Amino acid sequence: MTVIKAAITQTTWTGDKESMLDKHEQFVRDAAAQGAQVICFQELFYGPYFGITQDKKYYRYAEPADGPIVQRFAALAKEFSMVMILPIYEEDMTGVYYNTAVVVDADGTIKGKYRKNHIPHVDKFWEKFYFRPGNMGYPVFDTAVGKVGVVICYDRHFPEGWRELGLNGAHLAFNPNATKPGLSNRLWEIEQPAAAVANGYFVLAPNRVGLEDNEYGDEAVNFYGNSQIVDPRGNYVGELGSGTDEELMIRELDMDLVQQMRDDWQFYRDRRPDSYGEIVAP
Repeated sequence: MTVIKAAITQTTWTGDKESMLDKHEQFVRDAAAQGAQVICFQELFYGPYFGITQDKKYYRYAEPADGPIVQRFAALAKEFSMVMILPIYEEDMTGVYYNTAVVVDADGTIKGKYRKNHIPHVDKFWEKFYFRPGNMGYPVFDTAVGKVGVVICYDRHFPEGWRELGLNGAHLAFNPNATKPGLSNRLWEIEQPAAAVANGYFVLAPNRVGLEDNEYGDEAVNFYGNSQIVDPRGNYVGELGSGTDEELMIRELDMDLVQQMRDDWQFYRDRRPDSYGEIVAP
């Protein structure tokens, strides 16, 4: 049996970037002390969820995918031999920005990045103001803990992306989020388990938690946490994260379940891509 220890985190906005970076560095150190081999933070982890408003000052949170923040955590990845999924605000060039997750291997090597493909633009999720849609498909990265893929928040509503990760070989699919109460509550309960079952892999979904009123006052969104880790049979691995409080969640994952699920349910064998043309019709 091949077992790995995986960590995901949830927290709220402290009020400044530096303390957020320090907080997440401490998450890494605490996770390492408990034997974690991989960690994923929430969407846009070192800032507020600035999609609440449309304000160009938040462009200054963007930096290159190999910039100071990623380099800081890549050094920690190497120090603790830990794979990291780092959801950042990426500056590709001046004025061109993406919602990105950088994957760092346990030796500190930057393996690559995923850019959020589906960009919402609805009340308090004004993301098209901040991000271009992703243009790198659904890459999967071979890491020290196995084959890792990423989708980000709103991407989870689109089953095609989850399936692309499976077809590209993922055994672990990370889904960092900034998700609030409302229309999404029931979807949060079912989408990750459904994706895990349909694709025969683990899904690890950290979410923000708490009220970011220190940034937005009465406009603030109260993120509901409830971060989750789901096995390939659609079962939660341990309890959900808190609905109100910061948390570091560490779970043991039996990676043999990926092979077992795919042997029991031959969804990849029985796919009929020749019959799915309407899915990708413009």
